[in-house]
Amino acid sequence: MQDFIIAENIVKRFAEHTALDGVSIRVPRGKVFGLLGPNGAGKTTLIRIINHITMPDEGTVTFDGHDLRADDMLSIGYLPEERGLYKKMKVGEQAIYLARLKGLSEHEARRRLKIWFEKLGIMGWWNRKLEELSKGMQQKVQFIITILHEPPLLIFDEPFSGFDPVNAEILKKEILELRDKGHTILFSTHNMSSVEEICDDIALINHSKVVLQGPVDEIRERYKNNTYRVTIPAQVSFFEQSVCEVLGEETKGKEKVLTVRKPEGETNSQLLSHLAEQVEILGFEECLPSMNDIFIRVVADNELH
Repeated sequence: MQDFIIAENIVKRFAEHTALDGVSIRVPRGKVFGLLGPNGAGKTTLIRIINHITMPDEGTVTFDGHDLRADDMLSIGYLPEERGLYKKMKVGEQAIYLARLKGLSEHEARRRLKIWFEKLGIMGWWNRKLEELSKGMQQKVQFIITILHEPPLLIFDEPFSGFDPVNAEILKKEILELRDKGHTILFSTHNMSSVEEICDDIALINHSKVVLQGPVDEIRERYKNNTYRVTIPAQVSFFEQSVCEVLGEETKGKEKVLTVRKPEGETNSQLLSHLAEQVEILGFEECLPSMNDIFIRVVADNELH
């Protein structure tokens, strides 16, 4: 699969501050790519370079197999962190105007907008001024405007900021549907829970450098630490802990869930066999670290070096 975006050795300096220091990422075609990192790590600067808003001091960006150029901007939908709609304009009128700037005819813009407004439940606000809408409603409008011309690359900078949990879930669902239709999606966030739900690949930037990159599943596999959840009957009060280290336990009704660490060099089958000699095993699963756990660990390690 050809990568849709390749940024290589990007350097960007502002006065005495280096925002990006030799950053390289590869965004696979047709995937959701998460650009992660603490505030101030350089995520938005990289996005602005990919959007041709600012230029790198060093490095190159390849877009769909060729060097990034100005006319590629028509192939990008960009939702910036700083929302920028006209508060005094009516919602529908403004949406049509911005869609026409993206190359749609008025008829086609109106047709597509009505589909999306109905889909996201904001059709009733078509003739209201933007300033009359809640922040979440305004963000729905800007999301629609960003994707309306159906560009192959969609870039969202902190797209879930300001959304309540219900609307955040709606937005996640729409992003996954856009991916399934073939769009490549790049978004930045420091919200780790959203990463596990929608990202295929990630890059973690800290202090202007990429410190971790790759498919989410592979990264979680790489950082696992031999811990497992073992479910046994709740009435079992003791078993020989020399079999494995018990890190914690939680009783749930008639079941008890133990978190255990497997001895080095032992297979899952051997661990299960040793446990089954002492207790009835109702469930057994490996504990893979969350992206939040990995994020904290990598950033902490990076601070030490």
